[in-house]
Amino acid sequence: MTSGLSPDEAKRRLEKYGNNELAQKKGPGILSMLLEQLKDYMVIILIIASIVSILVGEVTDSIVIIGIVILNSCLGVFQEYRAGKALEALKKMSAPNAKVIRGGQQMMVPASELVPGDLVTLDTGDYIPADIRLTSTVNLKVDEAALTGESVPVEKHAEMRLEGDVGLGDRKNSGFMSTLVTYGRGAGIVTSTGMNTVIGKIAEMIQEDEKEETPLQKKLAQMGKFLGTACLVICGLVFVLGLFRGEPLLEMFMTAVSLAVAAIPEGLPAVVTIVLALGMQRMVKHHSIMKKLHAVETLGSTTVICSDKTGTLTQNQMTIVKMYVPGTEMDVLGEGYNPAGWISINGHKIDAADEPAVKRLLEIQALCNDARLEQRSENGDNFWTIIGDPTEGAMIVAAAKAGIDRLKMNELHPRLQEIPFDSQRKLMTTFHKGHGDKFFSFTKGAPDILIERCDRIMRRDGKIEPITPDDVKAILDENKKLASMAYRVLAMSFRELHEVPEHPNSESDERGMVFCGLVGMIDPPRLEAMEAIKTCKSAGIRVVMITGDYRETAAAIAKQLGIIESDDQVLAGSELNQMSENEIAEAAKRVNVYARVSPEHKVTIVQAIKSNGNIAAMTGDGVNDAPALKRADIGIAMGITGTDVTKETADMILTDDNFSSIVKAVEEGRVIYSNIRKFVFFLMSCNVGEILVIFLSMILNWPIPLLPIHLLWVNLLTDALPALALGTEKKEPGLMKEKPRDPNESIINKPMLINIAVQSIAMTAAVLTSFYFGWTKYGVDTGRTYALVTLILSELFRAYTARSEKFLVFKIGLFSNRNMNTATLVSFALLVMIIIVPGLRGIFSVTPFSWYDWDFVIILSLVPFAFGELTKLLKRAFKRA
Repeated sequence: MTSGLSPDEAKRRLEKYGNNELAQKKGPGILSMLLEQLKDYMVIILIIASIVSILVGEVTDSIVIIGIVILNSCLGVFQEYRAGKALEALKKMSAPNAKVIRGGQQMMVPASELVPGDLVTLDTGDYIPADIRLTSTVNLKVDEAALTGESVPVEKHAEMRLEGDVGLGDRKNSGFMSTLVTYGRGAGIVTSTGMNTVIGKIAEMIQEDEKEETPLQKKLAQMGKFLGTACLVICGLVFVLGLFRGEPLLEMFMTAVSLAVAAIPEGLPAVVTIVLALGMQRMVKHHSIMKKLHAVETLGSTTVICSDKTGTLTQNQMTIVKMYVPGTEMDVLGEGYNPAGWISINGHKIDAADEPAVKRLLEIQALCNDARLEQRSENGDNFWTIIGDPTEGAMIVAAAKAGIDRLKMNELHPRLQEIPFDSQRKLMTTFHKGHGDKFFSFTKGAPDILIERCDRIMRRDGKIEPITPDDVKAILDENKKLASMAYRVLAMSFRELHEVPEHPNSESDERGMVFCGLVGMIDPPRLEAMEAIKTCKSAGIRVVMITGDYRETAAAIAKQLGIIESDDQVLAGSELNQMSENEIAEAAKRVNVYARVSPEHKVTIVQAIKSNGNIAAMTGDGVNDAPALKRADIGIAMGITGTDVTKETADMILTDDNFSSIVKAVEEGRVIYSNIRKFVFFLMSCNVGEILVIFLSMILNWPIPLLPIHLLWVNLLTDALPALALGTEKKEPGLMKEKPRDPNESIINKPMLINIAVQSIAMTAAVLTSFYFGWTKYGVDTGRTYALVTLILSELFRAYTARSEKFLVFKIGLFSNRNMNTATLVSFALLVMIIIVPGLRGIFSVTPFSWYDWDFVIILSLVPFAFGELTKLLKRAFKRA
């Protein structure tokens, strides 16, 4: 069927079979996302607080609280909606077109419009747009890593006939949707489209189980329930105590419910949401898109990062780093596909023009080659890329580093014939026009096979001599040495001809050759990944490499990256098959590299790591990675090479496929959790202080120091802006040198409880002292004004010392947080306003203040601040002791 389907038939089949697209699970609507936000326990507490405020008669406060609820919910919905849109944009970027023959004409159509029966043509660099049965192939190789995890391109043969149940990786006569043609060309008939393709069926099999709650969500839920219960109990006690004292029933009820409003940190969910949202925005700048708001924080508790090797830890740019001509080994320097670089011998840069054997070795690499080196621009950045086989691309780049341009070489020495590469003989030969009436054949291939076909050797100075057994031994020893360093090694040879054979064949035309040299190539580690792994080590985070590559290659790269120190930290997939679940879990405590693993192994490895009490992050790009990403605490998809199904399964998407971006995201997660602890500490110490002030005054049989309206005003001024400012604190020194926190540890741990107790007692003492002085000297109204001003000022000063749990505020910079400065000034201005504006004084039941009054309350207000800083010094002294 060389003419393909007719356009009319294609249209009819499109109506019958539908678009060639993976079915996208319908996401939740805006309303359902909003309702999901309102299910949060702390949000429910907020709603209750607003109802309580209405009962007290404080409609304004109720409006503020409801406003916080709406802000909290809208922010959560907005962030999830934006993340979804970003994901859609990435999907559109990866949506390919297809070359199809219809009605005898080749045309380009959107891949989504392909139908079963279409005749598709394939060239190097094309994505296979649907599942196809190949009808013709010419040296066709396909990268099927997205489906099988196999890192080496698979050779395809249209003439192959298969019988019985054949595994996906062995279907050499078929092509599969979303896989990439890396070499050669071909054509095939579409057999399946959309969800009926192999990739569609895998996508369908991925269960959409609800992800378990993140550590932060669990902790906030626990804390919310605790606070809600504690508030009810304390308010009940205050109410009963008041009745025993003979206080009016309605007045005590209003005091109790006002205290409840003050005790409940209603700003907490909103501040958490805003802090997470700000963190998400910062992470976008570091090439990370978070799909779920609370997943940002989970990264901060990560103890193990499981990463693929190719493209994440390495550059995904096969690079020649070693060359050898008889008797001399050379280093090829430079970075990736960038043609800027040079060749050196013993550290000294050489000019290939002065080295005949080196020059010929590079010419063979440039001419016996079908790849192309191109410079592209994206988002204002220029970069180099290879079109074609990565191995051949490495050769073009090596030649370019010596000033040998493949295009110019092909103009000077055009290709006249070729014997294509095949996996049986492991050789490729091209025939070229030389100078004058000369012709050359250039051959590359496996060293052990190629050397058997050579009878001569080119010395470094260009002399051609018969090859000797010593020469062969030296070459094979060099090959063994390079292979042991995990390099992929190829040999080069040539022949001088009088004419080019019309029908060249391997038996006659790949013999009697002149051996020229060897090249050693590897996908080098990313330099930034090395630094990121060092950061992980100092942060107590293990990095585990999971790859389909051979054990030796994986171990060599892992050692360069600093992931392992010895080979006993490496485990192969074949070994995993022989182990029980318990044995794998035990091995997971020491093994940092898993080589030659299948997709099924990845799920087993992640489960084993989690079973040891770790919080595991897992990277992946292929559909086969999706189950492991789902099983991990944080699934991380590759934005560039990742499939749509993987991106939809993941919690986080890396837009640059770079390991260092994961580490930056982990750091951001730690900053966020640290800031959440800071404002929880601040809110709890302030709120406990307020409760103690009321409770102790009743025990002492004093007048109640704070009226309901005072408690609500304190609540409004100190629970919102200062707490939010604490959430914007920058990274503290040494944050990534601390060990990951225990995921089971409560936000309010033992050290924080001690700090809360110290701060609350200091604040209570300052406020009661202030109240007693004002009450006994000027009367109860002035005493309450003293208490209100002292409480608000002490809480504002407290916000500064809460900026760090370890460092003195003067070390991190007293006024270095501009948001805190603004929040403090606004809150202070509102406090001053109710004291100096006559109309407001009556509403808030406060009395005028003199300069003497301000001096007194400011000194008392600094007491909690001083105790906070003193506690840090004492903790540091005890730690040293």
